[in-house]
Amino acid sequence: MLNILSLIILVLILLIGVAFLTLLERKILRYVQIRKGPNKVGVVGLLQPFRDAIKLINKELFYVYKSNYNLFYLCPLIRFMFILIMWILFPYITNIYFLNYSVLIMIILITIRGYIIIFIGWSANSVYSIIGSIRSVSQILSYEVRFIFIILILIVIRESYSFMDFLKYQRYIWYLIILYPLFLIFFIRILAELNRRPIDFIEGESELVSGFNIEYFRGGFTLIFLSEYGIIIFFRFIRVLIFTNLLEVSLFYIFFFLNLICLIIIFMRGMLPRIRYDELIYLCWKIILPIILFYVIFIIGFKFILVLIR
Repeated sequence: MLNILSLIILVLILLIGVAFLTLLERKILRYVQIRKGPNKVGVVGLLQPFRDAIKLINKELFYVYKSNYNLFYLCPLIRFMFILIMWILFPYITNIYFLNYSVLIMIILITIRGYIIIFIGWSANSVYSIIGSIRSVSQILSYEVRFIFIILILIVIRESYSFMDFLKYQRYIWYLIILYPLFLIFFIRILAELNRRPIDFIEGESELVSGFNIEYFRGGFTLIFLSEYGIIIFFRFIRVLIFTNLLEVSLFYIFFFLNLICLIIIFMRGMLPRIRYDELIYLCWKIILPIILFYVIFIIGFKFILVLIR
């Protein structure tokens, strides 16, 4: 019963966090673009996310013509469920579920999320949604491998598949210090996973109107929206968890680092233009891949030398 109660509290916190993250993003973009943002509903616009949610849910419900509507309406729900499952993997102070292979399960869930986007675009039977799905396939093939390589390097150093062991290993020195280039590459990989500027090709408004989710409305769009911002919050915590030891240091430093990452992501959306698609692929295969392969060879060789010395 306590586990079920913990999961319910987790879902509520996630929903509230998504609501106020959208409000924070709109407030910051308001100042970046020198315009008025949401400031009417409630005190300085604090109730605007809840008003938007109520308005979205009350929209008209209809069936999309020629769509595979069973898969069309099921995929957003599955995508949202994967977000909740990934949050269970996070090592809390009192773990809801303790898993020795939580890192591997996270990699599997993140990979499956990409294929759900493919099914979303295909089931809508729309030109724009299919093009967005094709782009998602290219990004998955390009950046999933790099993400797995980065996690592999960290696993080889720690020789463990658990997030809790990552925290214990970084008590004296952080991965952020000794592997700073990988930290930057991981940040680029997260932007590609989150479909954020300047790598938001799957949802390119100027090219694909809205991308893979163009045919969604009401409940389906709400679940996709919650999934996207929920994964932003999740990856903020994952970056803190993998590359630092702040979860065992102080709550003040955790919130400072998390909000700093969030502000960087939001400011990048407001200030950076979308790069060309070929530049994204070039960045992945010609720049990031050689750097990661060098680190893989160096770390495995270094561990092998230590084994021989022992």
